Parts: sequence; structure tokens; C-alpha cells
Amino acid sequence: MRSSAMFSKILIANRGEIACRVIRTCRRLGIRTVAVYSDADADAQHVRLADEAHHIGGARPQESYLRGEAILEAAKASGAQAIHPGYGFLSENADFAEAVEAAGIVFIGPKAASMRKMGSKAGAKQLMQAAGVPVVPGYTGEDQSPDLLQREADAIGYPLMIKAAHGGGGKGMRIVRGPSEFLPNLESCQREARNAFGRDRVLLERYVENPRHVEIQIFGDAHGEVIHLNERECSAQRRYQKVLEESPSQLLDADLRAAMGAAAVQAGRAIDYQNAGTVEFIVGQDADGRPSGFYFMEINTRLQVEHPVTELVTGLDLVEWQLRIAAGEALPKRQDEIAQHGHAIEVRLYAEDPEAGFLPGSGKLSRLRLPEASAHVRIDAGVIEGDVVTIFYDPMIAKLIVWDEDRPRALARMRDALAQCAIEGPKSNVAFLERLVRHPSVVGATIDTGTLDRDPDAFMPTPAPTPQARLARIAATVASLLLEEAHTRGAAASSADPTSPWALADGWRLGHAGQRRLVLEEGAIRHTLLAQGASGAYRIDDAEGSIDIRAASLADDMLVARFDGEGRRLRLQAELGAAMPSRIDVHDGERRWRFLRVPAYQPANEGADGGGDRVLAPMPGRVVLIKAQVGDRVEQGQDLLVMEAMKMELALKAPRAGIVAELRAQAGDFVEADAALAVLAP
Repeated sequence: MRSSAMFSKILIANRGEIACRVIRTCRRLGIRTVAVYSDADADAQHVRLADEAHHIGGARPQESYLRGEAILEAAKASGAQAIHPGYGFLSENADFAEAVEAAGIVFIGPKAASMRKMGSKAGAKQLMQAAGVPVVPGYTGEDQSPDLLQREADAIGYPLMIKAAHGGGGKGMRIVRGPSEFLPNLESCQREARNAFGRDRVLLERYVENPRHVEIQIFGDAHGEVIHLNERECSAQRRYQKVLEESPSQLLDADLRAAMGAAAVQAGRAIDYQNAGTVEFIVGQDADGRPSGFYFMEINTRLQVEHPVTELVTGLDLVEWQLRIAAGEALPKRQDEIAQHGHAIEVRLYAEDPEAGFLPGSGKLSRLRLPEASAHVRIDAGVIEGDVVTIFYDPMIAKLIVWDEDRPRALARMRDALAQCAIEGPKSNVAFLERLVRHPSVVGATIDTGTLDRDPDAFMPTPAPTPQARLARIAATVASLLLEEAHTRGAAASSADPTSPWALADGWRLGHAGQRRLVLEEGAIRHTLLAQGASGAYRIDDAEGSIDIRAASLADDMLVARFDGEGRRLRLQAELGAAMPSRIDVHDGERRWRFLRVPAYQPANEGADGGGDRVLAPMPGRVVLIKAQVGDRVEQGQDLLVMEAMKMELALKAPRAGIVAELRAQAGDFVEADAALAVLAP
């Protein structure tokens, strides 16, 4: 038996949010941490947070995080007493776990023998069936001849699922709904399994229609004890990948929860399980949506991505439990001491484009705003603003987990937390997640594992109702005015002549009776609005009429105002340009909009054909900057001059490619509307 002395230093054989998550617990326990990193992760957060870090190879996982020998060398060089594998990469690799133990280092996870028993879906199913754990009727034999498989499929009945026996991650799976479809799907499944896993053995099992995915968290120690920490439901899936996880499941009553927990413990005992693991079950439903039986799917022999929801409802730190059990300690609690309180929900923020088939993205996170952590909101992230989401690994940005006393309040927390998220750089799935947590199947807790794939359009953007869209547009306009006035006041305070009319924010405009013209672009749509007033009191005219704004103020990313007498509060974030906000994001609590404020007047010669030789002043104003010289070769759209007019800076651009022949103004000159400021050679 191992000594029960806690480790003083461990190596984390992983990256990203899970490495940061393990470091957080280790730091609380006074355990020093060693990170490993690839070429692509030299500046990653887990490297910065660890007490020391070792380079293990190139950017591709095969060159770094999957190189067990390099990780072992780093562990030996650092003096680490144990290795935490996280999840993914080598976390369920029995050979690696065995090599770690052979090197005299503790593997923080199950024994290699337990992993091997679960490494084959077919073998695992046979083992569970022998142990009395409920399994889906099917065929797991070694005879893989097509004729025999067809006969077995016909005997099991349809619909039926073909699964790669050595698969995972949703690969090598086919649903067959009739005898004539079986052989083509078998060939396709075997081909995919051979390419993905190097082996094409399959198993057959009855396909449970409208299934729910419920998993039980288990823990075992080196003293023969196994307990469970209740369930998580992960039925919101896309192509077998989990999208939303929660605990407790609304499908289970107390009796079914107890039965599934007992079956999970039975499964753990059958393979002499130690440390953290998850027993995954499919739960069938009858026509009324009531559970109609549960069936073993597989055991994940590692910590799960969604473990935080269990932590929030039990009040336990599962990583601490892993460390204590790996150090030889007994389970910290007995089964009857495991409490469950409140409701927790987790979603994963990804760099991906849901509207392009969830295409993964990459790039620098030029802006990353996440909610403040609190008793109700938890953020598990592996990146911060300025970091890069690389093309080499999973594009997860962060996990957002919320807790509250019951499910409706937890859903409300999640909606509010998502509304606070702002991600710039690669596209993200934030708006998709906002739609998901408002969808009736999620709100009503009726979503099954096929819902997202059966009707993907139900979770894609739809046009906002006209009043809602107009409110967002008006709010963006009001915020733009407030920010512009604040900018002008700041400029006036630092100006040598604060009494200059150019430094006043009273709404006065030469020749326009105080009326300002603003243009907002919403994607390809251009909105023109007219505004009068100042200091939070405005009248705004648009294509739908006038609206009166009173008591408008902007603070802490919230706009508060009365719109035609009706008080509203909207979340708003803006990016300031040279003299005015250039990008305004509005969130009304349900939807998000993005507006770009653009110059209200464009030079007359900036036609769609990009032609013209002259650059004209769009209105009276002052030239503040010359950005090109006579003789310069310029491209279409290149900035030539910058002028200040109507308290805005306007960049005047080249109408076409060519050579600057004349400059008819200097910086500081006041010019009239339509004056030619620059001329391109014919």
C-alpha cells in the first residue's frame, strides 16, 4: 500500500483549461506544479500559472502531448512524484499509465488493468452484462463476417446502431433503420473505424429512440471502496458531442437515481476501479416522456470535462479527491455522506462558427470578456484576452458553469452570464448557446441526444421582432451620442481653448438646427438616424418615426434610459474610434446586436464603381491630418486625409487606385462642403 503522505510536486500531462484547473487545486493544497508545453503553447496560460514548465516537442499533439516518453523525462527531470493526465491526450492510455508506475511515479487515475477492461466497447459490454449491469440488447462477438452481422442485426431488430468496438468521440457510429440499409452502413462504419482507430471491429446494439444521456460520477480507492456522487445529464449533444451538462437530471426520480447509482458502483467494483471515473448510461423514454429503462454505455476512466457541475451541487473538489486517493488515502466520504444541493449547468465556449456547420476557428483573442466569478458563476478557462486559439488543439475558450437553488434560477443565471460574454477574434458559439438555453426543449428539460441533429435550424439565428430590433438600434444610437459627448468633454478639458465651439457638446450644428445625422451599419444593412439634444435627453428620428429619450446614462457597460416614457436597461459595450464609437454591441437580455458607426456623409465621388479623380469635403470642417503626399501611389480605399466635422473625425479615402496629383488643403485648414481636397492623376 502506498504511503498516505500527500505529494509535494506533480506534473500535469495536459494543457489549457484542465491544466489550469488542476493547478488551482494544487495551489490551494500547497502542492507545486510542473507544466509541459508544445511549441504552440510556449506562452499559454497553464505554462504561466505552473511553478515550472518543460518543453516537450512540436505543435502537433503527436509531437508533444501524446509523447509519453517525453512527458516521463520531464517528470523525472523535475522531481515530480505523480502525473495528472487531465482528460484527452494520454488520460485513458493504459500503456502510458503502466509506464508511469514502472518509472516509480504515481499515475493520478485508475490502474492500467481497469483501463484495458474498458478499452474495448465490446469487452466492456460483456463484462458489465456478466456483472449484472443493465446493457442494451445487441451483439458483441468476434465473428465479424458481414452475413453473420446481418443475421444478428435482423434478430436484434431495427432501429439499430453499429458502433466501432474500439471507438470514441462519436466516430464509427451509424444508425440503421431497416435491413436493406445494414450492409452499406456496416462498410462505412468499418472504414471510418479503421481510419480513426486502426481496427474495424464493430458491435451491434438496439438503438434507443429519443434517448437521454445520464452519467454517474464514481470514485474508488485502493482499499476496495467505490461510491457514486450522483448524476449529470448530458442529453444536449451535437453529433455525439456534449453541448450542455447539468446536475441533477430532471428525468430521474429518487428511485431511478438510486438504481442507476447502485449500477454504476457495481460497474466500478467489476473492474476494481480506483480514482475518478464516469459510468455513462442511455435512458429510454416512453411516449409520455417517462423513463423506460437505463442501459450501460461505457466507463470513461478519467475526470470528465463536465465535472464542475458535480462539484457545485456536492460542494466537493474532485481534483482534490483524485490527489488524495492517488496518494493512498481512503475515500474522503461514505456514500451516505454525499449531499446534493441546488442545480448546476455547464456550457462550453468554443472558437467555432455554428452558422458554418460549427467550423472550428483559431486566432488571437483580441477581446475576451467573461462574467465575474461568484458563488453563482464559475469560469474554468485556459486563455485570457490576447492569447491565441491555435489550430492544433480543441478550440475551447472557457467553460461557463452556474449554480442556483433550483433549475429555473440556474437557467436565468446562465442566460445572464452568457449575456456578459464578449469574444473578439475568432468567431464563437456564444450566441448559439444563448439560443440553446432559451429553447423550449432545454427550458422544459425534454431535450434528447438527437434533438440538435434532427432540427439544427431551430437553434440558428432568426430575425428579431421589429420592435425589439428597433430598440436595439435606438439604444446603440443613444450610447453613441453619450460616448461622443464624453469624448468631446474630455478633449475640451485638455484643450488650450475649452470655449471653442468645436469643444462644446450641446447638440449645436452649423446650418442643421441642432440635428445630427448618424449612420449605423448592422452587417450589410445601413440605418440612417437623425438626433437632436444632448446630455442624455434626445429626440431620435428613424424610418419608423420619432422616439423621445430621457435620463439616458451609460455606466458599467449598462445603458439606462426612458424610451418614450418606458424605462429600459440594456447591456452595452463599445469600442472607441479616433473621436467616436466605431463598434457598439447591444444585448437586450435575450439577443445581441452589433452595430458599426460610420461617417454620416461619404464623398460624392465614392460611387459603387470606385471611380472618380477628386476627393471632396463631405461637409464644412477642419482638416486635421494629411496621410499622403503629392506623387504617392495609393490604392482604392486608402486614407488620404482626415477631417473633423460635426464632432467626428472622418477619414477621406482614395476613390480609386492611382497617383496623388494635387493636395489642395493643409492640416488645420477650415474647408467648405464639396471643396476638392485632393486630386488623383488621370
